[in-house]
Amino acid sequence: MANYGELTPVNIITGFLGSGKTTLLQRLLRSPDLTDVAVLVNEFGEVGLDHHLLQGVAESTLLLGNGCLCCAVRGDLQRALRDLLSRRTRGEVPYFRRVVIETSGLADPAPIAYTLLSEAVLRHHFRLSGIITTVDAVNGESQLDSFSESVKQASMADRLVITKADLSDEASLTALRKRLRNLNISAQILDSRDIDGDFSQLLTDDIYDAAGKFRETSHWVAEEVDEHASHTHTAQVQSFAAIFDEPLDWTAFGVWASMLLHRHGADVLRLKCLLNVAGVPTPVLINGVQHIVHPPSHLEEWPDADRRSRLIFIVRGVQRARIERSLAVFNDLVNASSSTARSRDRGDPVDPTSYRHGSSGFPLARE
Repeated sequence: MANYGELTPVNIITGFLGSGKTTLLQRLLRSPDLTDVAVLVNEFGEVGLDHHLLQGVAESTLLLGNGCLCCAVRGDLQRALRDLLSRRTRGEVPYFRRVVIETSGLADPAPIAYTLLSEAVLRHHFRLSGIITTVDAVNGESQLDSFSESVKQASMADRLVITKADLSDEASLTALRKRLRNLNISAQILDSRDIDGDFSQLLTDDIYDAAGKFRETSHWVAEEVDEHASHTHTAQVQSFAAIFDEPLDWTAFGVWASMLLHRHGADVLRLKCLLNVAGVPTPVLINGVQHIVHPPSHLEEWPDADRRSRLIFIVRGVQRARIERSLAVFNDLVNASSSTARSRDRGDPVDPTSYRHGSSGFPLARE
């Protein structure tokens, strides 16, 4: 079976109605590094894509001149991806190395991500690479106030792309950026006007991409969110970073994460961790969506002198203090137990490579 990082990466491009998803996708697919991409579109209507006009059609697949595949996906992502995989295997379509799913404007990206990470067949061939959300500079604030779908789309993103900024003013843009940062502490926030030239990294960077994993984790910076910020319709969603000064025990972390996700998985919208694991010299990377966690990855070196573990949470209705306190208690208990065991037999209870094999016990994307 292929290494997890060698599976076909899948990106999700989402955003509320009229926020510019298709326009962004057009620009991305012009990159020379993204010519072997399959595109799944799960909405109807006429969509202009790289000088070709597409129409939402039944369950058919349309092969475009630039090598992209565009499919109408109507509530059956599993069947669409399986069919696409079978056709690639039989040579009926050009070989693609990445899939981009463009959602409808009212879509919740969580079920799509969950399908990729948990479905028995798909998870052995595809992996979730990243979620890109477009946000309308003019209407973004009101959409976040009025539509839970908009909040979910922004909260789950790895990249937030503000569109139509030329139609807004600087004060409004500043307020929108602050609002988005309060919702999502780890996402890279971009202005679509600044996306120029070859910006394929917007899609390709993730924790399994050898060239991009360092850039990706650089966005996982523990910025402090204004805890007093209050927005009527988004107060239940909060983003925060938990910092731990001492190395974490991998087994304790795994047991704790399993319990957290079992109890609150539906409300843990994103979990991103850069961990200092006891006995492991370089940082271990964790990326999760609701109940499911990607297999761990690692950096070859620490990005800076800071060796603290940084756990970034985007949660809905889950208390920050309870999360931080529970992990601290688990880690302290295991450390105390390990110290007692070492004093008896001088053995080393930590296997420095165990994290690579998913031995923590928490729900990985591949089992």
